[in-house]
Amino acid sequence: MDQPAVDDLIALLDLEPIEVNIFRGLSPDEDRQRVFGGQVAGQALVAAARTVDEAVGEGTGGPGGDGPGPQRSVHSLHAYFLRPGDPTVPIIYEVDRVRDGRSFSTRRVKAIQHGRSIFTLSASFQVHEDGLEHQFAMPEGIPDPETLPDFLERMAPHRDLVGDLSDRPRPIDIRYCGDGPFDRHGDLPPFQNVWMKANGKLPDDPVLQVCVLTYASDLTLLDTTLLPNGESLADGNVFMASLDHAMWFHRPFRADEWILYAQDTPTATGGRGLGRGLLFDRSGALVASAVQEGVVRRAR
Repeated sequence: MDQPAVDDLIALLDLEPIEVNIFRGLSPDEDRQRVFGGQVAGQALVAAARTVDEAVGEGTGGPGGDGPGPQRSVHSLHAYFLRPGDPTVPIIYEVDRVRDGRSFSTRRVKAIQHGRSIFTLSASFQVHEDGLEHQFAMPEGIPDPETLPDFLERMAPHRDLVGDLSDRPRPIDIRYCGDGPFDRHGDLPPFQNVWMKANGKLPDDPVLQVCVLTYASDLTLLDTTLLPNGESLADGNVFMASLDHAMWFHRPFRADEWILYAQDTPTATGGRGLGRGLLFDRSGALVASAVQEGVVRRAR
């Protein structure tokens, strides 16, 4: 457990409002060459959600009206990573309130640095309603997360490769059900299972739960594309960067309780790889789905 790191993540997602529909976000004081994609996605979702909260408070809703009405939660997001983010300067988030209907609200968010867009996000929010129910079953035979090594234990044999990364505070606790990305060798099946959760306690705010899971969902998904190709991160032979990321949120969850991230990779071609993931809470409920494509190139 690393509550200070989780508190830092909460603070990272707490954007500063600087004008109507405009927010400012900071990056951690770490030695990074570019901003972590999950951070930008999480902050952009916070910006979008804050304008929905305001609209709900102001709208009238109800039959015959076009106001937002009852409280609504995010059910999907679609994001594009356009340029590497500069971790040394703030990120400005501009929100376009596309529509507030009786059931759905739509927002577009643009992240800006140095006068240029580095990231865009579209998010949709929905009033809760009952409907049809079904889901895929959670994979069977998965070991309990408490029986698996944590990140520090995984990285201990690779300290010479990762340097101070192995000692850096970890707001997300990640437990690989198989070998970690630095331990793999040879061609492997195109899937992996990973347990993850916030490495401490989160407030009850459901928006924060979703934003933390969005942040965490970018940590391991693209790595899945290396499995069928005999590549290990320890070899340093591959360059990877996120291109786009989509998520759908199906059922309520807590991001500070264990979630199984069942991931696979249908294809890699043309210097790009595709990863997919289903996220289950410990009871077996399918709480979210994710798809990501990224640049996956062998280093020249």
